[in-house]
Amino acid sequence: MTFLNVTAPGYEHHRDPLGIGESVPRLSWTVRTDLPGWAQRAYEIELDDGTATGPIESEQSVLVSWPGTALTSRERRGARVRVYGHDDSVSGWSPWSWVEAGLLEAADWRAEAAAPPVELLGAPDGPAPLLRREFTLRGPVASARLYVTAHGLYEVELNGRRVGDDVLAPGWTSYSHRLRYRTFDVTELLHEGGNAVGAWLADGWYRGKVGFEGGRTRIYGERTALIAQLEIRYADGTSETVVTDGGWRCAPGPVTAASLYEGERHDARLEQRGWSLPGFDDSAWQPVCVLGHDPALLVAPSGPPVRRIEQRDPVKIVSSPSGKTILDFGQNIAGRLRLRVRGEAGRTVTLRHAEVLEDGELCVRPLRAASSVDAYTLRGEGVEEWEPRFTLHGFRYAEVDGWPGPIEHGAIHAVVCHTGMERTGWFDSSDETLDRLHENVLWSMRGNFVDIPTDCPQRDERLGWTGDIQVFAPTATFLYDCAGMLASWLADLAAEQAELGTVPVYVPWIPLLFPAEPVAAWGDAAVIVPWTLYERYGDPELLRRQYPSMRAWVDQCAERAGDGHLWDSGFQLGDWLDPAAPPDRPFDARTDRSLVATAYLARSARLLSQAAAVLGEEKDHRRYDDLADRVCAAFDTEYVSPSGRLVGDSQTAYALALRFGLISGDGRRARAGRRLVELVRESGHRIGTGFVGTPLICDALVEAGAADDAYHLLMQRECPSWLYPVTMGATTVWERWDSLLPDGSVNPGDMTSFNHYALGAVADWLHRTVAGLAPAAPGYRRILVRPLPGGGLRHASAAHRTPYGRAEVRWERAGGRLDLEVVVPAGATATVVLPGEPDRPVEVGAGHHRFTCAFRDAADDPVAERPGFFGPSRPQPDDTVDLVAEGA
Repeated sequence: MTFLNVTAPGYEHHRDPLGIGESVPRLSWTVRTDLPGWAQRAYEIELDDGTATGPIESEQSVLVSWPGTALTSRERRGARVRVYGHDDSVSGWSPWSWVEAGLLEAADWRAEAAAPPVELLGAPDGPAPLLRREFTLRGPVASARLYVTAHGLYEVELNGRRVGDDVLAPGWTSYSHRLRYRTFDVTELLHEGGNAVGAWLADGWYRGKVGFEGGRTRIYGERTALIAQLEIRYADGTSETVVTDGGWRCAPGPVTAASLYEGERHDARLEQRGWSLPGFDDSAWQPVCVLGHDPALLVAPSGPPVRRIEQRDPVKIVSSPSGKTILDFGQNIAGRLRLRVRGEAGRTVTLRHAEVLEDGELCVRPLRAASSVDAYTLRGEGVEEWEPRFTLHGFRYAEVDGWPGPIEHGAIHAVVCHTGMERTGWFDSSDETLDRLHENVLWSMRGNFVDIPTDCPQRDERLGWTGDIQVFAPTATFLYDCAGMLASWLADLAAEQAELGTVPVYVPWIPLLFPAEPVAAWGDAAVIVPWTLYERYGDPELLRRQYPSMRAWVDQCAERAGDGHLWDSGFQLGDWLDPAAPPDRPFDARTDRSLVATAYLARSARLLSQAAAVLGEEKDHRRYDDLADRVCAAFDTEYVSPSGRLVGDSQTAYALALRFGLISGDGRRARAGRRLVELVRESGHRIGTGFVGTPLICDALVEAGAADDAYHLLMQRECPSWLYPVTMGATTVWERWDSLLPDGSVNPGDMTSFNHYALGAVADWLHRTVAGLAPAAPGYRRILVRPLPGGGLRHASAAHRTPYGRAEVRWERAGGRLDLEVVVPAGATATVVLPGEPDRPVEVGAGHHRFTCAFRDAADDPVAERPGFFGPSRPQPDDTVDLVAEGA
């Protein structure tokens, strides 16, 4: 019995399409079927307003144009789809799915900015005041929507119940350019008669301290404020709107201090019970101040908010040498603690957070000026539950002081918080240490995708460094659906770039120790991240939105390079955190910084040319392709000898030159590849690259014909290496290769984070090359399955939920043979290249396919070429390759 099912369509990149900002949202759907090789021939869309397309001959099922009239503000529509196959099969109709527009025009906003009186705010990172307003509903409610944002951080309650599950709302954008609001369906929280709405309001990124070396406060304004608009539609068809205005009242709350870096203090004795319920006596409360705000800055979100994702129990509780009680949660996370405690009124429980222990004690030195201390003062009435609202910490360990009696099981939990993205990628192998490395990469992404892609979640920094996400974007887009989140961050990048005249090294930009100026590999995020999103999600509109920013960056860098096409002036970070760099000079790498800058100019010019071609900008396509050629030629002349040897003779230099196509002549490229292999072997297969070279080194070795050296580098366990931190007990990726020294002491450098995802960019190589699952066309419309087994691995697998459905690759070797299984989702095709058979690709369609070929890994040989070196793998051609199609 066969089946052909189509999912309910999704809209743009939204998981929850309520209050979206697109008036003509594109639709996507996936198909499940057991029909081997099934491919869509046509589709048909119906809208609930009677719009029907009829069958449209097209294989497109991802980001299909909206077929009806544009949505207006607040408008809700439904859609369903059915598909037709090339084999004349026809699906049934999908379930209906619903989309609702938010407030699309500035004129839709009637809410003013309700601000607490100045005397209630205190210094930055001070108290979190309460705001409230009562109102009466004259009849039964048919529907109600709350549109809300803040200058600062907010939580809203209606009739005593929390609205939504957002954390640190509205998140961090470049507030002077874009301020996101959220839409909530609050129909079930309202009732006829008296109602009340209340809000907590804290400083957050808007007014609180942000940044390193003392940071900055009041970056975006002196006053926090709530902006809320509650729109009610009655059952009789009439409507009413409640907005923030001068009718709201304000009072101090129990949160006496709230800081993203310092932590939160909550005195439960100050709680005012029932404050967000109707009938509460607020006669002692003060009127709010009404401030002006620009509704043109308010935008609907393109991705999900930060949420509580999971809860973790401590794996053990220990007493430190000094007698402190320390909880070990077994995993380094971004989040906070949740307490269930019983004790006398006035007792304060203090919670200190850190990523590591040193000499058995909490090691807080890497936090620098971020104290990361929360405190809860009990009210003394039975069991009390508490979790901070307006702070977040990066930690594995928590020191607890002031707890009444022994800490019982279930009394303290760690709550993991990050952007509520959907998991889309998985990897597995026969090596537990390698799998733990991949898990560490995953956890570092989770800890740093907190509304923006940050560098670290724990110390006095937590900024959206452009270079980090530039190198990590391929890994990120495999592991999670982060299209909406990164699209929002890129919009901020473009806005900051337009104002500053360049792409800053972190976004949102705040002035700290240095001015905004162009820095290669960091500013190139303006080009490389949009292109990566296009490759992984197949969305040309995202390219179109970012295209002016992409072009402005390349033009600026080309101007810096001048007629010689060499970017050899100005400040550069270079191959940041090269393991040979001194702890206090992380930019002092072995690779010439001008070489790095020129290489990235060539790379971004080439990608911009390709983006121009996708968008039909033919003149730009030719212009930037020519620019890329000129920069490549200049690089070749300046940095590469006639024999193929590079200036500086570093691993990163060769990796850049090989991967970015900067060396002319097959012979010279081959010589450069051999020299790279020599350098890697001379280093004992230990890492010799920093932020720039690390994502490229394994691919460059494979390109040079030295896959086994790439595997030996990957599987190295001595410092510096990817697996050294795993052997030291790491549960996330470190900022430095030696953040923890072999003797267990913490690196003495000022920059020592234990949760930085940049060096985890190697996971992309695990997915594409070790397992063998890679995109061959934008959005995985075509998939390249080309595993390269090695390193003694007996099996490896990867799975990815592509825009067309779940794709899977798994290989296993035994007895001199390799078995390969491939799952291709409906609507996609795959090119399968077996090890040792690059000239015999096999094209397959949707379904489950099996292949077998002879294969021998030199890592299994009893005699290796030299100690610790795998030698060349020897796949054997097999004339009896099997292909079995088993359905989807």
